[in-house]
Amino acid sequence: MEFVDALVNILNSTIRLSVPLLLACLAGLYSERAGIFDIGLEGKMLVGAIARASAAAVSGSAWIGLAAAILVAVFFGLVHGFASITHRGNQIVSGVAINFIAAGSTIILGQAWFNQGGRTPSLPPEARFGAITLPFADTLRDVPIIGHLYSGLLSGHSLLAYIAFLAVPFTWWALFRTRFGLRLRAVGENPAAVDTAGISVAWLRYRAVICTGVLTGIAGSYMALSQNAGFVKDMTAGRGYIALAALIFAKWKPVPAMFACLLFGFLDALSIRLQGTPLPVIGKVPVQFMQALPYILTVILLAGFIGKAIPPRAGGVPYVKER
Repeated sequence: MEFVDALVNILNSTIRLSVPLLLACLAGLYSERAGIFDIGLEGKMLVGAIARASAAAVSGSAWIGLAAAILVAVFFGLVHGFASITHRGNQIVSGVAINFIAAGSTIILGQAWFNQGGRTPSLPPEARFGAITLPFADTLRDVPIIGHLYSGLLSGHSLLAYIAFLAVPFTWWALFRTRFGLRLRAVGENPAAVDTAGISVAWLRYRAVICTGVLTGIAGSYMALSQNAGFVKDMTAGRGYIALAALIFAKWKPVPAMFACLLFGFLDALSIRLQGTPLPVIGKVPVQFMQALPYILTVILLAGFIGKAIPPRAGGVPYVKER
């Protein structure tokens, strides 16, 4: 039973740690399927996190914080779209610039607004999304294995965690079963054919970066108000880049993207669990190595098992309308 409890705890942490990755990965999926490479996922998560924490700290409402995060992240997404779609700029440069701006401005604004070294105040419970208890979770808690999995693993997460996993089948349906998804995928493969059909390539791509902004805003919100009690400096810790790696590993498909994010979440949860624990033969491992372990193993696994991943053919290429 102790083994089951330990396994449930690790899997529970896996879900919590993979939620922001999954949201960011799905965000990148929309933009890259439309032909817009977005290195700026990390920056949009950061600005979403500070907007969420700041708005919630001032208003005391988790919903106002969520709305602020989405609006700010969508604004940064539109900035990226303005540079790369309207002005046909280099998409990689634009994304990196957004990351730099976000990394510096979040610290400066946090210090200017709250005078806590770039942090936001610790948020009260009413300004955060609390855990949701699923039906019969308390009743089934003492049932061996099934009860542990239902009450300890599936139940007890915040609203945004359930939204993240529900977004996976929704994204699959939106991309592969709707007219919008067909056009979005087409504009990432052959924008000239889409333009010939009388459909605006620029408007489709702008809609894709808006979807990216919404999802990265929710991801930053989760980190600021569900995973933590406020905003702290560089709290995304490279998760935007890991989400991009997971997206390539998943070959731009939503369901494999979910499993890739869960893989990193599991490795991260396992490293936290093993910190300070002596390992057989090796003994006690430095904390710094355990903190770096999920990133190292993720790179090894992605490099070793990815196979050939072919991105959308028009990805990263500005569309110039033929006259």
